[in-house]
Amino acid sequence: MKRLFWVGVGVAVGVTATRKVNELTQKATPAGIGTSLGEGLRELGAGLGAFGAEVRAGMNERAEELYAMVEDTTEIPVRPEPPTSARHARAPRRGASHAR
Repeated sequence: MKRLFWVGVGVAVGVTATRKVNELTQKATPAGIGTSLGEGLRELGAGLGAFGAEVRAGMNERAEELYAMVEDTTEIPVRPEPPTSARHARAPRRGASHAR
């Protein structure tokens, strides 16, 4: 019975070791390196996007505080006009006035 137990343990260790070696060799191939690099760049992009969103939110919050402070101090409305729908309109291309 002891021998059967140790044979089972040896098989389990052998299978686990084989899988780990195969995984490492796959990561060492150009395709594996490319996959790892792609995943890292995706994570970096997501982190930068989240950081940018936090910075924009902080800037907007601070701008509101400053507008409120100036309006309270001077009693003059200084907030900019809200953007119109033309904001998303496409600007004409440089040199587009020439008829082709």
